[in-house]
Amino acid sequence: MAEKTIAIIEDDKDILELIALHAQKAGFKAKKFENAESFLRYLSTDIPDLLILDLMLPDIDGLEICKKLRSDPATSKLPIIILTAKIDEVDKIVGLELGADDYVTKPFSPRELMARVKAVLRRTSGEEQKAEIIKVGDMLTIDVNRMEVYVENEKVDLTLTEFKILKCLAEKLGWVFSREQILNSVWGSSKFIFDRTIDVHIKKLRDKLGKAGKLIKSVRGLGYKIESE
Repeated sequence: MAEKTIAIIEDDKDILELIALHAQKAGFKAKKFENAESFLRYLSTDIPDLLILDLMLPDIDGLEICKKLRSDPATSKLPIIILTAKIDEVDKIVGLELGADDYVTKPFSPRELMARVKAVLRRTSGEEQKAEIIKVGDMLTIDVNRMEVYVENEKVDLTLTEFKILKCLAEKLGWVFSREQILNSVWGSSKFIFDRTIDVHIKKLRDKLGKAGKLIKSVRGLGYKIESE
C-alpha cells in the first residue's frame, strides 16, 4: 500500500516538527508548511491524503482555507483535521460546518492526534468504497460519490454536515436513529457537539429539501428516521 501523505499547516515551528515526527513514526509522509500560502502553492503540484490545519495562521485564517478547499472540486473531499487553541463551541461548530472532519484543541496528545488521523482516513476511504446512488421514493435522490442531492431532479445545495446527516438516515430507510447515533456517524469522536445541534441541522435540512423535507420524520423521545411515502 502506498505511503499516505499528511500535510501540516502550523506556524509554531516546534509544534510543526512534533506533529511531523509523530506522523512519520505512524508510517505517514509529512509535508510541513508554516503558512497557508506555501500550502496553496504546493496544491498546484500535488494533493495530500489528509490535512492537519491550524486556525490561527499569520497570513490567511484557517477557516477561510477550509472553506476554499471545500469549494474547489480538486480538494472538496480532502480530509481535514483542525488543530487549534480556540476552544469555544462556536468556533468548533463553524469549523465542522465548513467541512472539517475532526477538531482537536491545544494542548493535545500527539498519539491521540495520530489516532484521529487514522480514524478519519478509514472513515473517508470507506465512504469512497461504498459510493452509490440512494433513492428515497420518487422524490429524493442522493449521489454519494458526487455528494449531491436532488429533489425531483432539481439539485439542492447542502452543507457537508447536512449531507452527512441525510446520508446517515437514508442508508437505512425506516430505521430510527437517536441523536447520539447521528452525532457519532457525522462527527465521530468529537464529543463536544450537543444533541440540540442535531435538531438545528435537521430543521435546516428539512427547509432546504422543500417538499422532500417531510420524508424526515421525528420520533418523539427517540430521534429521527427517513422513509418514502
